[in-house]
Amino acid sequence: MRMLHHLRGAWRGNKGFMVFLGLMFVFRSAIADWNYVPSSSMNPTLLAGDRVLIDKRAYSLRVPFTLQEVARWAEPQRGDVVTFDSPEDGINLIKRVVAVGGDEVAMVDNVLHVNGKVQERVLIDAARAVPTEYGRINEEIWLETLNETPISVARIPHVNRLTDFAPVRVPQGHVLVLGDNRDNSRDSRFLGFIDIRRVTGKAVRVALSHDPEHLYLPRSDRWWLPLHL
Repeated sequence: MRMLHHLRGAWRGNKGFMVFLGLMFVFRSAIADWNYVPSSSMNPTLLAGDRVLIDKRAYSLRVPFTLQEVARWAEPQRGDVVTFDSPEDGINLIKRVVAVGGDEVAMVDNVLHVNGKVQERVLIDAARAVPTEYGRINEEIWLETLNETPISVARIPHVNRLTDFAPVRVPQGHVLVLGDNRDNSRDSRFLGFIDIRRVTGKAVRVALSHDPEHLYLPRSDRWWLPLHL
């Protein structure tokens, strides 16, 4: 009884604050949230230490704290950077959509082929020192055309093993996702196609970023930075 009395007292004394917290969690679950990027799998688009603003309403409205959809008005498109719950372990990941339902996609010598069309690439930096969770690593930076839109992707030549996969057709209601850092990403090449009902939002911009190499101090050049496709 004494415990119950204390709980009631705590509720009466902090009701406004607790309601605010509850509404904030609902907002983050169903409307908008930020995701911390712990790894370099999306280099050079996203860096380890970025906090990315996620639009949870980009494709659908969900019951808060679940994947249950109330309504759907759009589907992920090629080039979108999305968050999704991994079918492997439920961990929320962030990757780029490179193919959607009905597309046939393959990779030949690191080059994507989507519906029989080569997604052209041009090397723009042969050895860019990119910050990662392991320190700075020299990576090749390529400008790739995806769905007629330029995006930057990275290669790490000395660990470049996932250079090819045979043509596959993406089932309807699914997407194929890859990390922009093609040699350091656990994506559809390991996880398989991603059901769009697992996609939890679309990345909009880098809200802020902390540098693991410098005591996690803010990176001044990555405040409110739009994601360039």
